[in-house]
Amino acid sequence: MKRKPGKPKRKSLFSFISKFITIAAVIGCFASIIITQSNRAEMQKELNSINKKAEEIEAENVELQRILEDDDMDAYMDKVKVLSISDDGKIGLSIKKANENDEEQLKPTKRPERKPNVWEPKKKPPVTELGFEEMLTRFKQNSEEKICALKRNTERKNGSRRK
Repeated sequence: MKRKPGKPKRKSLFSFISKFITIAAVIGCFASIIITQSNRAEMQKELNSINKKAEEIEAENVELQRILEDDDMDAYMDKVKVLSISDDGKIGLSIKKANENDEEQLKPTKRPERKPNVWEPKKKPPVTELGFEEMLTRFKQNSEEKICALKRNTERKNGSRRK
C-alpha cells in the first residue's frame, strides 16, 4: 500500500483553509462585538444628553405653569402703552410711557374676567351636499381671492418700478 503524494497535500491544504476561515470568522465576530459596544456607548451618551435636556425643559415648564396658575401677569409680561393706531393698521407702542403711567397710578384696577376670544373658522357644508351651482360659485370666489392676493404681492414687489 503506497500512499499517493498528492492526497496528503490536499488534506493539509483543506485543513489550513478551514482553520483560516474559522479564525477569520472569530476575529470578525470580535470586531463586530467591539463596534456594537462602541455604538451602544455613543447612543447611551446621546440618550443621557436628551434626558438631561428633557429634564431642563420640564423644570422650565413647571415654572411657567406655576406662573400661569398664579395669574401673576407681571411676572412674565411687560406693560406697554398704545401711542397710536395708524390707518394701515400699525400700532405704536411704548414701554417707557407705560412705566411712567404705572408710577403715577396709586391703585391698580382689576378687569372683570372675560371669556377667551377663540377664532373658529366658518363651517362649510361637505362637498357632497353642495349642488353644482354652489360648488361653481365657491370655486370662482376662491379663484378670485387667490388672484387678488397674487396681484397684491406682485404690486408690492414691483411698486417701486411703477410709473
